[in-house]
Amino acid sequence: MPDTKKTFSKVKPGLHPRNKHRERYDFDLLIKDSPDLATYVRLNEYQDQSIDFFDPEAVISLNQALLKTYYHIDFWQIPPGYLCPPIPGRADYIHHVADLLYDPAKITILPGRQIRCLDIGVGASCIYPIIGVQEYGWSFVGTDIDALAIASSRQIIDSNPALKDKVTLRLQTNPNKIFYGIIQPEEFFDVTICNPPFHASQAEALAGSVRKLQNLKRKKITQPILNFGGQKNELWCVGGEEKFVSKMIFESKACSTRCRWFTALISKEKSLHHIYNTLKSVSAIEVKTIPMIQGNKSSRIVAWTFIS
Repeated sequence: MPDTKKTFSKVKPGLHPRNKHRERYDFDLLIKDSPDLATYVRLNEYQDQSIDFFDPEAVISLNQALLKTYYHIDFWQIPPGYLCPPIPGRADYIHHVADLLYDPAKITILPGRQIRCLDIGVGASCIYPIIGVQEYGWSFVGTDIDALAIASSRQIIDSNPALKDKVTLRLQTNPNKIFYGIIQPEEFFDVTICNPPFHASQAEALAGSVRKLQNLKRKKITQPILNFGGQKNELWCVGGEEKFVSKMIFESKACSTRCRWFTALISKEKSLHHIYNTLKSVSAIEVKTIPMIQGNKSSRIVAWTFIS
C-alpha cells in the first residue's frame, strides 16, 4: 500500500519571526503540560497528530494547552458561545506592534520602559493582554461593551498572578463610543490595539464561516458552524470593520495627544481605501500599514499617529 503521509514544512509561512507558534503544534509537549488535551488529539488523513477544528471543545482545549505551555497561564475559560481566538494570529499582532514601538535591532533587550496598551474589545478571552504581558511585560487596560465578557476576563486575570498587577478592565457603558469615557484626562497610552468586528451582518458572518470550514475540510459545507464561537459584537456590526474603524479614527482625533499610536486589524483589503481617506480627513501625521500573513489568510494592521 503506498505511503499517504504528506510532508509539511516545519515552519508555518508568514508568521512573525518571534511568534512562538511558527512551527507545527508539538502535541506531545502540549499533552505533557495539559493531559486533558489528549482526549481530542487523533491522527488526521496524513497520519499527523491534530484535533478536529470543527469541535469547539477541542479548540478550547488546544488554546488552554498553548496558553499553559507557552505563556504560563494556568486558568483560562470563556463562557459558552464566546469567541475562542486563534492564538498564533493574536500573537502576531502583538509582535508587529512591538516592532512599531521599538527599534527592532534592540528588541532583544526588552522590556525596558513600561509600555501601556489599550485593548479595545478585550473580549471574554483576555488574549491580547495575556500575550503582551508575558512576552513583553506591558501593562494593559482592556475595554468592552459586554459586561459578561469583562467578568470572564476579570476571572482570568484574578486566577493568574502574572496578570493581576498588569491588566485592568473598564466597561464601556455607551456602545456607540470607543475612546470616549475610557481614556481619562491626563492619561497616556503608548498604543491602542483593536480586532474590530469585520462583518456587516450575521448572514455575512455565517457565510464567512462556511467558506473557512470548506477550506478546512476541502468539501462543500451547507450548515454553518461557528467552531471558534463569537457573539454579535465580536463578529459583526452595522457597516462592518470599515464603519467601526472610521468611527475609531474620528474619535482618536479628539484624544490625539493621549496616545502615541492607534492601531486596528483590518481583515478586508477593500476596506483600506475608505480607511485611508478617513485618516487623511483627520490629518493624521503618519500612517503605517503592516502586512500579516497566516497560511492562506492575509490581513494587515493599520497604524496612525497625530504625534510628530
